[in-house]
Amino acid sequence: MSAPLLEVSHLSVRYALGRTSPWNQQRSVLALSDISLSVIEGRSLGVVGESGSGKSTLARAVLGLAQPEAGEIRWCGRPLQTGDRRAMQAVRRDIQVIFQDPFGSLDPRMTAGASVMEAIAALDRPVAPDEARERVRCAFSEVGLDWGIANRYPHQLSGGQCQRVAIARATVVRPRLLICDEAVSALDVSIQAQVVNLLRDLAEQHAMTLLFISHNLAVVRHICVDVAVLRAGRLLEFASSETVFTAPTDPYTRDLLDAVPDPEAALRRRARHEAARP
Repeated sequence: MSAPLLEVSHLSVRYALGRTSPWNQQRSVLALSDISLSVIEGRSLGVVGESGSGKSTLARAVLGLAQPEAGEIRWCGRPLQTGDRRAMQAVRRDIQVIFQDPFGSLDPRMTAGASVMEAIAALDRPVAPDEARERVRCAFSEVGLDWGIANRYPHQLSGGQCQRVAIARATVVRPRLLICDEAVSALDVSIQAQVVNLLRDLAEQHAMTLLFISHNLAVVRHICVDVAVLRAGRLLEFASSETVFTAPTDPYTRDLLDAVPDPEAALRRRARHEAARP
């Protein structure tokens, strides 16, 4: 098995809460508690759990947007200095993210093409304008966008189009790790499958590793090789997707799986019910 691309060891993250009055002590909530897991290069990891389980906090910690209270994050075997802006800038090209809100993740003052162009200018080597434009055009083509929308602003695009622009912006610099934080949950159901298949195809085409955060277990089973289950900031299970979905060890994981709609099971129950009619 390949060496871990990303390692999280005994990670804890605490958020400060506002005081109810000047005389009360500062309140806080422990969003992650002693989390340890690893992302193997070439093996997509799905992180699942209900709202408030700590999934997005894990992503924010890796990105340096939430500072750990304890523990360590290692990138390619070296400590990731999430509190050092200059050190994090050095790995920005290798670690990219797609957020949940397709509209909020894009600058409303920039066209779709300019948003992708900005990623090249900020994260990649200096390139000539013609080369940068051609790379943006190729990125649009890869995510299934017509070049004609490059001059449109986010408010002129659909949610699915905005999310495809965000994917193009994140992948145009060819990151090694792509973090997808509920990247399809805000999209129409008819669009979700298209975007999930797009992410899977891009990961295979460009040898990207996915850290796929979602509450949708059906999507995670479709795209991920390994799965981590979080609840209230704690890691309950961390195993291969096959093991988690066929032989879960924690009751909470079994409850999550039982809550996933199974159309085939529903059809079988309906067929048995109709067959039992006199």
